[in-house]
Amino acid sequence: MLRVGFLSENFYENPAVGISILLFISTIIGLIVTRVAGKLMLNPICEMLASMKKLAGGDFNVRIGNSGLLRPKELRDFSEEFNAMAKELGSIEILRSDFVNNFSHEFKTPIVSLRGFAKLLKKGNLSNDERQEYLDIIISESDRLAALATNVLNLSKIENRTSFSGHSLFNLSEQIRRTILITELKWSEKRLELEVDIKEDIYFLGNPELLSQVWVNLLDNAVKFSYQSGKLRIRLLNYNDCVVFKVEDFGCGMDEEIKAHIFDKFYQGDRSRSTEGNGLGMTVVKKIVSLHKGEILVESRPSQGTIVTITLPKQANEKQKPLL
Repeated sequence: MLRVGFLSENFYENPAVGISILLFISTIIGLIVTRVAGKLMLNPICEMLASMKKLAGGDFNVRIGNSGLLRPKELRDFSEEFNAMAKELGSIEILRSDFVNNFSHEFKTPIVSLRGFAKLLKKGNLSNDERQEYLDIIISESDRLAALATNVLNLSKIENRTSFSGHSLFNLSEQIRRTILITELKWSEKRLELEVDIKEDIYFLGNPELLSQVWVNLLDNAVKFSYQSGKLRIRLLNYNDCVVFKVEDFGCGMDEEIKAHIFDKFYQGDRSRSTEGNGLGMTVVKKIVSLHKGEILVESRPSQGTIVTITLPKQANEKQKPLL
């Protein structure tokens, strides 16, 4: 009360002094409020900058807190988007790391095998049967390495593409018949019975070189996972404005976990790696089908086989055979 009275008395007796005192007090209060408010506003921004530096340094586990009532909606939105981005980058880094590890393993294994058997052959104290066995292994491992290199190159060519060139109108039925003949050695060695249903010549506008890889990969997989003396069904038909290709085997099939990852790079359902393959074939297949605006459907059950269905859309100018 005395303090207020003193200010009031000074204000009336000497207004200039009173105003000066009020301005000084207001300035002090303003500075305090500004400092506190500025700190409250700058803290989230400083936190964001620190988090961005950590993210740039490779720490993909960093997250920005999104609590606090004083944070503007824009800052909360930024925090949510940043956290989502960091999570996605972390997932990509895991995939990249897995890719490098699997890639290194897939390349190193046949190279080590080639080196080991080459050393054995160099000794020269081998029987003819042993020599032939080691040579067959070297040839097999060389083929495996070549197939891996081919699939890696094919994937690198198409992985980041959203469209393709070199498309032409070609006889798709004949291409699939030719693919069946190309893979004859593999399915005849397993004594597989083939049921082929291609009743008409179907022409399709697309890239024949890329699509050829699709049929070869699918038939290779169907043969690989079929039981000895089993059966394969291959169908190609027109369905409305689409071309539908189906390959069905009656082999070991897949469980839900394997089926969920068959399009991942280097993923192999056979974790023992006892079967041939490098886990890139289905990745290549899906990308090529996507480039043709098509769809791929995989149905499978353990010990009951697998059905792979490819659906490729046709356009108006694809429905007629070319004029010869």
